[in-house]
Order: sequence, then structure tokens, then C-alpha cells
Amino acid sequence: MRRREKFVISSILLSIGLWSLQLVNLEFRYIAVALFTIVTYAVSAWSLSNDLQKFEWITILPSPTLYATAVALFYFLLPEGFVSRLSTLALFGVGMYALFLTSNILSVAKGRTIQLVHAAHAVGLLFTLVTSLLLTNTIFSLRLPFYLNALLVGISHAPLIGMSIWSVNLEQRVSKEVLSLTGILTLIMIELSIVFSFYPLSVWNVALLLMAFLYIGLGLFHNYVRGVLFTNTLTEYSLVGAFTLVLFFFLFPWK
Repeated sequence: MRRREKFVISSILLSIGLWSLQLVNLEFRYIAVALFTIVTYAVSAWSLSNDLQKFEWITILPSPTLYATAVALFYFLLPEGFVSRLSTLALFGVGMYALFLTSNILSVAKGRTIQLVHAAHAVGLLFTLVTSLLLTNTIFSLRLPFYLNALLVGISHAPLIGMSIWSVNLEQRVSKEVLSLTGILTLIMIELSIVFSFYPLSVWNVALLLMAFLYIGLGLFHNYVRGVLFTNTLTEYSLVGAFTLVLFFFLFPWK
């Protein structure tokens, strides 16, 4: 079976799985999402099995898995309307197909250079940010204590950050540098989640703020790994971070 046929079949099957979650009783929804996550990981492995190496089970497969989990958790927060549910399913299916294509490009490109890698990096970063936004929104929607917010943000963002940093050079291993940078940025996200837990911002504003700082952090670390983190680049990202804080705290409504 051709790869694209696998991607289409997998995307359709997972979309059906996402739709079936709405049939589950609310008291079992987190168990259902956990099962859906496991199924997504297995389906992703089957879709990408042609070029999948052992280390890519922790560097490539988590990306579509976390995206599916984020959408599944957010799915329960949507209104009951048919249009919103159908639109989400359609966008989810298209997103899964795009992620499978992106993951396949990254898997094939290791150890060599192909033109589509730059496009794959852009798409991968986009889905990393979208996944972060949905996961953070879900976490803060639960109204948990600050330490649980921090714990869940750390657990959910560590693999997202690690995969994104690893994809810059596509090494055939997970280096100490990747692990160190992942730990640093994950810690920053944890600290930010603790700070925002005490501010009376709406859930969406918190999620958008954390996503914005994740974008800034990944941008800096991507340039660092490439060896092109110059003073002007650092200054530009710092100004973006400062402007983001000013924008949210003065222009967006508080709770």
C-alpha cells in the first residue's frame, strides 16, 4: 500500500474515532481519550512504518499523537451544535493528514537534505503551537491548583518542545544538547503557567500567552541549534516577548 493511501486511511479512521468520543459517557471520557491516544500512536506507527527508525518512536510519532490528544480533550469543550462538531472533525482529519506528510518528510530527510524539509519545519512548528494552545486551554479550563497546572503543562509540553528542537538538525539520536534545551524551555513554560495561574486572565488569554512564549522560545532555540543566534535575533525576539505582554495585559479583557 502506498504511503499516501495509508495517510488517508489513518486520518479517516482517527476522525471516526474522534467522533465516537462524543458517544462516551462523561464520567468515562478521560479513559476514552487515553485509549484514543494509544490507538493514535499505533495507527501513526503503521502509517509511517516504511522509514521509521527506533529512535523515531520518541522523536516523530508523539507529534501526531499529541495533536490528536489535544483535539480530543478540546472536543469535549465544544458546544453540542452539529456544525461545530462537524467542522472540528473535518479540520482534525486534514490536520492529521498534514502531520503524517510532515512526519514522513522528517523521517525520510534524516542524514540528507531535501527541499521539502523547510516546509515540513514550518508545518511542524504550526502544529506544535496549535497543540500547545489546545492542551493549555484544556488544562486551565479544569480550574486546578497552580501546582497541577504546572505539572500538566510540563508533562504535555516536554515532548512537544523536544520534538521541535530535534527536528532542526534531524540527528539520528537524541543528543544531550536537545535534552538540555528541552529541559530549559519546559521549565520556563512551567514557571509561566504558575505565574498565570494567579492572574485573573481568561482561559483563552492564558493559552494564547503561553503559546506566544513557546513560539519565542522555540524560535530562539531553533536559531541557537542552527548556529545563527546573533545579537539582533535575540533582541528581536525579546522585543516580541515584551510587546506580547503589553498587548495582553492592556488590550485583552480580564476575568
